[in-house]
Amino acid sequence: MNNRTLALGFGAVCLGMLGLAFASKPLYDTFCRVTGFGGTTQIAEAAPEDILDRDITVRFDANVIDAPVRFRPLQTSMDVSLGEHGLAFYEVTNTSSKDVSLMASYNVTPHKAGLYFNKLECFCFTERIVKAGATKKLPVVFFIGPDMDRESNMNDVRTITLSYTFYETDSFEGAANSAALN
Repeated sequence: MNNRTLALGFGAVCLGMLGLAFASKPLYDTFCRVTGFGGTTQIAEAAPEDILDRDITVRFDANVIDAPVRFRPLQTSMDVSLGEHGLAFYEVTNTSSKDVSLMASYNVTPHKAGLYFNKLECFCFTERIVKAGATKKLPVVFFIGPDMDRESNMNDVRTITLSYTFYETDSFEGAANSAALN
């Protein structure tokens, strides 16, 4: 094997590894969304028609990382049947004297429930701009898929905790496309 072939092969391997490094986050995010891995919830376009006679208690959790806001759920928990719509509200208050741009990350525990926890509408889907001193209610519409009842490894799940963490974004980029909260 000559040096030129070896250099081209090594260069191709390096470029391939660089490409995989850039693709790893979107690939991992897609994997988590499809499988529910790590408690990643699903996004649904329509609720199921079947409502089963199995209740799950959904608890609500709110956290903030390095943002000048107070963030809390307006209810601590609610019972929903599999397939039934749930509507919960969170509240965010900007405690600073300037507008802040926020995003929310989310998951559920136990993590194995992520595949069955579906959101129809959520404040977490877009960047939020909260005006200085403003307080707003933020809705989340969800259901727990009735197919969870067919999975034997889900028989022990009686409670699911939905957790959000608000963090401040670096800029107001995309503010025209995001939901402004005045």
